[in-house]
Amino acid sequence: MTLKKTLTIAGSDTSAGAGMQADLKAFQEHGTYGMVALTVVVTMDPNGWHHQVTPLPTDLLQKQIDTALSTKVDAIKTGMLSTEEIIKITSDAIQQSGTDIVVIDPVMVCKGDDEVLNPGNTTAMIEYLLPYATVITPNLFEAGQLAGTGTPKTIEEMKAAAAKIHELGAKNIVIKGGKALASDKAVDLFYDGTSYKLLASEKVASTYNHGAGCTFAASVCANLANGLSVEESVIEAKEFVSAAIAHGWALNEYVGPVMHGAKSRFGAPEVTITEI
Repeated sequence: MTLKKTLTIAGSDTSAGAGMQADLKAFQEHGTYGMVALTVVVTMDPNGWHHQVTPLPTDLLQKQIDTALSTKVDAIKTGMLSTEEIIKITSDAIQQSGTDIVVIDPVMVCKGDDEVLNPGNTTAMIEYLLPYATVITPNLFEAGQLAGTGTPKTIEEMKAAAAKIHELGAKNIVIKGGKALASDKAVDLFYDGTSYKLLASEKVASTYNHGAGCTFAASVCANLANGLSVEESVIEAKEFVSAAIAHGWALNEYVGPVMHGAKSRFGAPEVTITEI
């Protein structure tokens, strides 16, 4: 058996719900061979759960990338890239890899915090990452930052942001509205440069959603590596993460991660897709 090799260039979430830990769990559930080039280590204050982001030396990151690329990876996903230098190194890695499957998760803050990691990162992402993005998966805040439109609050504002991000070079955009919009469904917007489609599933009355964004992007990456189309990859990832959120659980008094194996164990909620 030969497995597709999926590389995540991302940070370590010490609580293991998000970051490269979530990516590897999602890769495993989708039947790919997950690899990691670690950018930062995120730790948490046990008293209050405030996050601290500690970048690894860039020469160590480069050695990890060189090791992974020597295996001829099939697809690359990015996660937390905490500095402009790390973003540039990641862009170089994408270009050197030879793969045309690149999923960008433009992480800008830690869940539970609202402070942008580095204000210059948005400009660096636009310059060095968006032109290589097969799919980019921003949440509402990240979409607004990349598009320069402010955080979208309606479907029409999401469409405008997606169009702008496409103009900046990303081939396909999924803006994760989730349960933040005024809708009875958890709604995401998919734009391929031609048509806009809404992906909708039932809202889950749970705050145990730590790692949902990372898990979604990693699922898209693995699906593409396994030969699914972009639309098929996005729909399955929506099913996968919806099931994961529905079966999220309390890690401690501060955070509850999603359950990465939920779809294979319990099935997935229905996802509808509507062109708008």
